[in-house]
Amino acid sequence: MFDSSEIACAISAVREAAILARAVQKELVTPALTKDDRSPVTVGDFAVQAVVARRLAEYLPGSELIGEESAEALRLAEGVDTLEQVTHFVRRLVPDATPEEVCGLIDRGNVTPGADDPPAEFWTLDPIDGTYGFLRRVQYAVALGKIENGIVTIGVLGCPELAKSRESAPGGEGSLVVAVRGQGAWWQPLVGNGGGEWQRLHVSNRADAASARVLRSVEKAHTNTDEIGRLAEHLGITAAPVPLDSQAKYAVLAAGAGDVLLRLISPKQPNYKEKIWDQAAGSLVITEAGGRITDLDGRALDFSLGRSLTANRGILATNGPLHEPLLAGLQAIGA
Repeated sequence: MFDSSEIACAISAVREAAILARAVQKELVTPALTKDDRSPVTVGDFAVQAVVARRLAEYLPGSELIGEESAEALRLAEGVDTLEQVTHFVRRLVPDATPEEVCGLIDRGNVTPGADDPPAEFWTLDPIDGTYGFLRRVQYAVALGKIENGIVTIGVLGCPELAKSRESAPGGEGSLVVAVRGQGAWWQPLVGNGGGEWQRLHVSNRADAASARVLRSVEKAHTNTDEIGRLAEHLGITAAPVPLDSQAKYAVLAAGAGDVLLRLISPKQPNYKEKIWDQAAGSLVITEAGGRITDLDGRALDFSLGRSLTANRGILATNGPLHEPLLAGLQAIGA
């Protein structure tokens, strides 16, 4: 179905990486893990970024990658044990990988593009989006997007704990979601023989704001839950918001199992700007499924300004018909 070599590479890399992330989770997230121990997701982040960087280097030579992680900490004496674990997992897909190569692969994504001279084309990766979802064994995603001249043209989400791009199913076959500009958004099972047939995604046609199903982040640090409550009251929304970790929310919205996705500004981080890897893949999935995504002021997301969406404030994604009513509601409550 997808005849482009770069699309095929992205799909294959995300599939491999998401299945590897699930293996890291299965082996390292144990009942003995302390509440504040994030070491499993750290290992997973590094391993996934190394594998995706290796695949891009192999199959798309010369491609540039902007990822979330840097290997700086792994090169320090206190990072030796973590690097050993990361290398152990990377070798499941790259048997000849050395610790030195693993660090080099991770640092392929440690590029800091300047707003005045960004690369014309690059990939951006969130190796494990949804730290706490990963640790709770619920929703997380591997998110890879391609940006060309500030526009997202390819988006791939690997969601190991999401079934049919719409419902939570920990330990199931997962979902692989792909969007290509002008070619729609599609999903197939993440695992299984050949992945199965590609099935098209389409947002809901709900137009009544009062009956909207709102998706939001689980972590309060990532959004303003009080303002979401005020917005719901203003619009007469009675259904409780559905909390979901990671860009799995974007897949759910694209499948029509939700209508609105909000990332309001947390009072704890009033000046926070979204990172490009947190939005690139998911934003294209939304629009190619027929939805709409902007910031909270209705501005298009600008991916041409470096590692952050510095020209934007928060995120509003909807099925389309609900976008203007939601923007009006946000303005009314001063969000």
